[in-house]
Amino acid sequence: YNIISLHHSQQKSVMTSTMSTRRRPGGVLLSLLFLHHSLPSDSFTIPSSQSLLTALPPTRRRRHAILQMAKTKSKNSKKKKSSSSSSPSAGLKGFGSSSSSSTFSASPSSGTIDRSQSAMAFYDYLTRNGASSNLKRVGLGRFPLRLDETDDGHDDVPSLRGVIALRDIPKGEPLIEIPYEMALDLGRESSDPTLPAIALLQKYCSWRCDALTEKETAKGLNEYFAVLPKYSSEDCLGSTDFFSEDALDAMQCPWIREETVRRRESVRARYERDVAPMTEISSNLYRWNRDDDGGRDAIATESHLRWATWLVTSRVLAVRGPSDAASSNRLLIPLIDMCNHDRDSPHVLTGRAAPGAMLKVLAGRDVAAGEPVDIAYGGGVEGNDRFI
Repeated sequence: YNIISLHHSQQKSVMTSTMSTRRRPGGVLLSLLFLHHSLPSDSFTIPSSQSLLTALPPTRRRRHAILQMAKTKSKNSKKKKSSSSSSPSAGLKGFGSSSSSSTFSASPSSGTIDRSQSAMAFYDYLTRNGASSNLKRVGLGRFPLRLDETDDGHDDVPSLRGVIALRDIPKGEPLIEIPYEMALDLGRESSDPTLPAIALLQKYCSWRCDALTEKETAKGLNEYFAVLPKYSSEDCLGSTDFFSEDALDAMQCPWIREETVRRRESVRARYERDVAPMTEISSNLYRWNRDDDGGRDAIATESHLRWATWLVTSRVLAVRGPSDAASSNRLLIPLIDMCNHDRDSPHVLTGRAAPGAMLKVLAGRDVAAGEPVDIAYGGGVEGNDRFI
């Protein structure tokens, strides 16, 4: 059913102007609601076009019929053009409206599809690397963070980036499938996140300075690094790793403060032991900014390693190696690492850190179009203090 959502005070004027409100600035919003959702109390169903025609004079009825024929012909030609595209990301581009984002209005938790320039490049990256089937099911999205009912209707409600379902997906079907070759393998799992952070920082610095190898460029690290949270961005500044001493004290949570301080000390020791000496030998290894003179201002600092360590602790997944191996590897898995946390998520992560393997998120329940695809961090047993 096509539903018009509007206040009761608008109903009379909308009824008299009928379908023409669709074209007017600030007109009522047309939304496609799923059949199993109940209708809002302040909504009504659009009358059929036939019942509208019977209320029109004969002259206007003929004019309306001609316009409808022209619109039908235009729609058919547009459908032919869109069906000629073979790229899955082109199908995602055409999903919903033609603007840079589309909003699902089926439920309050529904998100908005991300069609920004970096997101579209990321979709093309998935296509080039054998992961195009994902774009028929999911995409990147933003979800409103409504802390209470008073947030509804406000334009300044903050949003959270995540993975959004593009269609209804039944329980048991794959939500995401990523070839192991697309993952960034940061080595064996250990209790020290600064080790994989060094490997990540090296590659990120190479990307910033256009110094990736041909293999890394072909793999698509350019597009993947472009969608990672930036250094000093709001995303990373929300971590206790970047809190001031006063902010840590204000939390009144001693064990979080202690762990944060220990991690900072670990980062400092790793930087002084492994990074700083290498920058003395070659300024190109950890070059953060491109410049002509190779000055010290261009070198990655301890704060940059702290940021890379935060990326590891917040995004990396530990994945078991081949069936004959007892160890696990730390992987950055594109798209999967963009799923947000839900302690009650029933979705299942499966796969091996081995060539030819497929890393998957399987639906543990039916997922409706517009819903976020969340996973349970830490196996669903970690407390919120760990995530803070």
